[in-house]
Amino acid sequence: MNWIDAESIQRDRPFADATVTIRTRKFLTNRLLQRKQFVVDILHPGKANISKDELREKLAKMYKSDKENVFCFGFRTVFGGGKSTGFALIYDSLDSAKKFEPKYRLVRHGLGEHGITSRKQRKERKNRLKKFRGTAKTKGPKTKSE
Repeated sequence: MNWIDAESIQRDRPFADATVTIRTRKFLTNRLLQRKQFVVDILHPGKANISKDELREKLAKMYKSDKENVFCFGFRTVFGGGKSTGFALIYDSLDSAKKFEPKYRLVRHGLGEHGITSRKQRKERKNRLKKFRGTAKTKGPKTKSE
C-alpha cells in the first residue's frame, strides 16, 4: 500500500523550488557613520535560512557595493519558518567599517583578530591591578622595607 498519492507530491514541489525574496525597509542613510542601514526581510518558503555570506553577496549586488562593506546581523526566523528578519549595514568604505563596527563583527568577517586570553590570565591580571588600588601606580608591588 502506498500512502503518498501523486497529487500531494505535485502540490509540495513548488514550495521546495520557490525562490528567496529579499526586501528592505526602514532604509536610512547615516552620513555621520558613513553607512546605509536598514531592516532586511527574507521570504524563504519551504527552505532553510539562507547563509549570511550569501545574503551579503545579494545585498552588495542590489546596492552596487562591495561584499566586504556589508554587515548583516540580528536575524530571527518567524515561528513556522518561511520568513526571517534582521538588520544590515552597508559602509561607504572598508576603513569606515573598521572604524565604527564592533570588534566581534570584524572578527566574524575575517577583518580582525580574536584576542584569546585564558580565564586564569584575565583573573590574575585583575587581581594584580586590585593590589594597587588607592596608591600611586608604579611598576611592581612595593615592599615593606621601602
